Amino acid sequence: MRFLVYGAVFALAFVAFSLVSFWLAVRPPRLAIPQAPGDYGLKVETVTISADDGVRLAAWLLPRAGAPALVLLHGYPAEKADLLPIAAALSPRFTVLLLDQRYFGESGGHATTIGFRERGDLRRVIDFLGSRGFKEVGVFGLSLGGAVALLAAAEDPRIRAVAAYAPFADLRLLGYELYGWLWYLKYPFVGLLRGWSLLFFGHDITTVSPERAAAALSVPVLLVASRQDEQIPFAHAERLQRALARDTRSEFVFMDRGRHGELPRGFEASLARFFLLYVR
Repeated sequence: MRFLVYGAVFALAFVAFSLVSFWLAVRPPRLAIPQAPGDYGLKVETVTISADDGVRLAAWLLPRAGAPALVLLHGYPAEKADLLPIAAALSPRFTVLLLDQRYFGESGGHATTIGFRERGDLRRVIDFLGSRGFKEVGVFGLSLGGAVALLAAAEDPRIRAVAAYAPFADLRLLGYELYGWLWYLKYPFVGLLRGWSLLFFGHDITTVSPERAAAALSVPVLLVASRQDEQIPFAHAERLQRALARDTRSEFVFMDRGRHGELPRGFEASLARFFLLYVR
């Protein structure tokens, strides 16, 4: 009887821990970035865009007459201000839109879905740019933003090129890696996370796979990653590289050094060159 009680207590604790972990994953503490457009001499148009489920998405638009359009997507758990240095470098040659992804920054939403609903949010952003006369766009995404860009590009032909810094290749795989310290228990643990997502969102958000999306892409991708990335294992970049192998226009910049979020020297110039080749 004692072992049954211990087993029941362990099982309940395991389930409770999985729920707390799930809740922290989809409602992480948000990272406030102490930067503003004025710090870079930028004058922005404040924009609000409605997502499919009514969530209000906040964005800054840097218009440039006659220039192609780019969307910049921040990482997890940051906000659009994190990409102001890149926006400032690109704005002389592009119309740039910086988006707060749902739940983050000034956008609404009770939780992030780590790519599942965010790809639809990006489509609504492209709709908005379409109303301003842009028939095609390029998208740069950092980490989560890169994953969202790949997912959306596989579904929306208006995205003509994607640049992604350290996106994950597969969310379920990332879950197994994050909880690898649980040994074999990582499998039922991630299974519980899937169950919580079905309960709270009505969908299994762990099915999100930029790797599968990349294999279906017909547009060029600039993939940037560091072998020293402490958040997204470099194996994810290798999986994405294999998925993109058939597209000879795709480019890969793999750094030997650099923590998550560190960009290579001259990155903004490389980004501008890449998008000028493919976005009109």
